[in-house]
Amino acid sequence: MLTRRSFLGSVGAAVAASPFVFAAPNESRRLKMAVVTTEWRYHSHAWHMAERFLAGYPINGHWHHPSIDVVSAYVDQFPENDLSREREAQFGFKIYPTVAEAVRNGGDKLAVDAVLLIGEHGDYPDNEFGQKMYPRYELFKQVADVYREDGRSVPVFNDKHLSWKWEWAEEMVALSEELKFPFLAGSSLPMTWRMPSIDMPMGADIEEIMCVAIGGVDSYDFHALEVLQCMAERRRGGETGVVSMHAIRGDAVWDAMKAGSWADGGWAPQLFEACLSRSQTLHQGETYSHRYPTEEQMREWVKEPVLYRYEHADGLKASMLIMNGLVGDFTFAAKLKGQKDPLSTLFYLPPNPNVVYSAALMSKAEEMYLTGKAPFPIERTLLTTGLVASGMESLSAGQKLSTPHLDVSYRPPAQSQFWQT
Repeated sequence: MLTRRSFLGSVGAAVAASPFVFAAPNESRRLKMAVVTTEWRYHSHAWHMAERFLAGYPINGHWHHPSIDVVSAYVDQFPENDLSREREAQFGFKIYPTVAEAVRNGGDKLAVDAVLLIGEHGDYPDNEFGQKMYPRYELFKQVADVYREDGRSVPVFNDKHLSWKWEWAEEMVALSEELKFPFLAGSSLPMTWRMPSIDMPMGADIEEIMCVAIGGVDSYDFHALEVLQCMAERRRGGETGVVSMHAIRGDAVWDAMKAGSWADGGWAPQLFEACLSRSQTLHQGETYSHRYPTEEQMREWVKEPVLYRYEHADGLKASMLIMNGLVGDFTFAAKLKGQKDPLSTLFYLPPNPNVVYSAALMSKAEEMYLTGKAPFPIERTLLTTGLVASGMESLSAGQKLSTPHLDVSYRPPAQSQFWQT
């Protein structure tokens, strides 16, 4: 098994010996992009993200058209409602039968300046823990093989978590170091607007954090974990890794709520209250408007609550709650040392079909493509990738797991990354 120690050692050795050259962007011409995706249909992530580079997106009161042209694509599956062929005809790029042909744009050498990798949606099997085995790693490896064969590389953005398998996620990061290309990944949640528009103060002493979210495990849990991580990483000392994960569902979650504290197996009640108080979608009883729900109502509305309780190496406590039926959004709260009231905010997601939060994320991908530098560390998504996998394994096992492999340490960017205008 690839341990963190051997992972870091292999990265260092590879970088020292690597003959590869990162192809820096040429500002005098429009860049060329290859889209590599599992499927491209209405409401798919390719629709969310790739089309930002076809039609542009709004930012700061202007309609922005990236100086990047989609010239090629690889699409792994074509459902009945496929849009990729329609977009190909409309915008003039070409869909190729292999990943290698797409990133070489039909030639014999790497012929694009950027790769947008979207391994989300499509008909793929589940593993024993219920994780969808999307081929993000396999598609990434095919891109990296071209880089290795052709002796040069260009930036890659990977949608959502890196892989369902931890060892493969580590290998993806190691390959980006070896082949010397900027690598960015993650969720749109850390980039979208916040209400109120606040960030975690850099260097804050944080004791406990919480995200109350909507969705399912192995999908929306990742978004909620990215909410937590983009705030947690700004604490004093930066990120130190995660040492344990305990995921539960059903009645056990209500028992945790009654516990009244982390030490007793639950969470700080004031964090849960702060999250619900920031929600814009808090469910209400018939004829009522914006009343705080009772425990009885929550039990009635939320058919299967899910809780991920995990602890960082420096002692920070984290709770991720999926409460379908109670809320329809993502809220965050944190208990800071010496402060009576929690720091809290809503991670705002504009509705379909405009879903401007995906534009916020693609603005960061565009920044990397144009500058050759990732605006935030890939280690954030490496850690949240591991948290999803550990959460799913803990749910399956029905017990708390030790996670020594998640000893991912890094420093966050000093500048806030979310949209504020």
